[in-house]
Amino acid sequence: MSHADTDPGASTSKGPPAAKLTLLTLTAMVVGSMVGAGVFSLPRRFAEETGVAGALIAWAIAGVGMLMLAFVFQTLAVRRPDLDAGVYAYAKAGFGEYLGFFSAFGYWASACVGNVTYWVLIMSTIGALAPALGDGDTALAIVLSSAGLWGFFLLVRRGVKEAAAINRIVTAAKIVPIVIFVILALFYFRPSVFADNFGGADYAGSLFNQVRGTMLATVFVFLGVEGASVYSRHAKRREDVGRATILGFLSVFAIFASVTIVSYGIMPMEEIAALRQPSMAGVLEAAVGTWGEVFVSVGLIVSVLGAYLAWTLMAAEVLFVAAQDKDMPRFLGRSSGDDVPVPALLMTTALSQIVLIVTAFSDDAFNFALDLTSSLSLIPFLLAAAFAVKIALGPQAQRTVTGQTTRREAVVAVLATLYTAFLLYAAGLKFVLVSLILYAPSTVLFIKARREQHRRLFFPAEAAMCAVTIAGAVLGVLALALGWIEL
Repeated sequence: MSHADTDPGASTSKGPPAAKLTLLTLTAMVVGSMVGAGVFSLPRRFAEETGVAGALIAWAIAGVGMLMLAFVFQTLAVRRPDLDAGVYAYAKAGFGEYLGFFSAFGYWASACVGNVTYWVLIMSTIGALAPALGDGDTALAIVLSSAGLWGFFLLVRRGVKEAAAINRIVTAAKIVPIVIFVILALFYFRPSVFADNFGGADYAGSLFNQVRGTMLATVFVFLGVEGASVYSRHAKRREDVGRATILGFLSVFAIFASVTIVSYGIMPMEEIAALRQPSMAGVLEAAVGTWGEVFVSVGLIVSVLGAYLAWTLMAAEVLFVAAQDKDMPRFLGRSSGDDVPVPALLMTTALSQIVLIVTAFSDDAFNFALDLTSSLSLIPFLLAAAFAVKIALGPQAQRTVTGQTTRREAVVAVLATLYTAFLLYAAGLKFVLVSLILYAPSTVLFIKARREQHRRLFFPAEAAMCAVTIAGAVLGVLALALGWIEL
């Protein structure tokens, strides 16, 4: 997530200055949220699963599905301007406190696990020069990544936040290498190689399975599409939240799809699938030589470190806001004199540390962390889409100006809900169960918050959902222990 600067002219009126964001700034926040580590890994991730035909279908599905989800956030920003915390607030308003709590926890956990992918990718990038770091999953890589985790904790703990200059450097480091990569790949594009990659390799399986295999990767790179809605209360004009979401999404979609497709014209997909991450560096090296790998690698490291700092602050903010709303225990709502939510920041770093250690036991640390990040985000997204359906078909629908608007919103909300439900299916039982292993213990925080307020711990529906979650977590632990599923 990229925290943008506030508009310097936003506080000309009398009274205390208000941080008001322009359309351009909000759009930059959406772009900054989505362009992170994921795009640098796209060539290999897609080549492992599918050829050109499958990639085109996958991006078409992801593009339409995520566009529907972007429209949902646009609609909710206008329909419910009283909800300012984004995804978490929509789930709570639509389906009660327990599912709202789950949405907040899932969104937070997704950000924490996503931060692990950054360190794995950094170590894998440096590992091209230092073999002891491997693919970012060796003992030395985990020790160095852990040092980085806690180093950033201490940095943010002291009140150091992103300055405008740092933001500009990070944004340039993200965008410039990607744009140059696409231009150079087009220049060195070989139509014969592209044609050979069109139908996919022998290992790819059926076209349906090829497309399904890429779905979690597309979710990962689109995380952040909700970026403007999270800070909607800071917008100069409420309608800019939706506009920024759509503009940012379309810009980033073009970038992601281009990076994937042009790579098929440089190398055979079997060779792309065998590249170390970040695979964009390997593809560019094949096209222009060693300097291409160095160029992408340097841009990636600067980009990822900036993204890591931003998403760490974002994750801590989710816990902090939930605690302020009494949906998390009180201690998570405390902040230091420098306005840093230290307990929430500590929990964020601790969960990232745990997941980082777990990656040592996975066959592919980066892909495991990427897929788990995507899986954890699906429940919050599904609940937000379902809330939009509830609004479009409920009593609120009668307040719209025309029936046509209501029908359009209902269709969009239903399509977004179906898309996120399909993503849960595409994730497969493995990642659903692993997600529940993380979700189940979080109920302790929900219980603590209820006790602090001297309220009944669970209502009947909440107790039933809690039982299902715990049962799923127990099944997940058994499946891992017995080898039914593997990390």
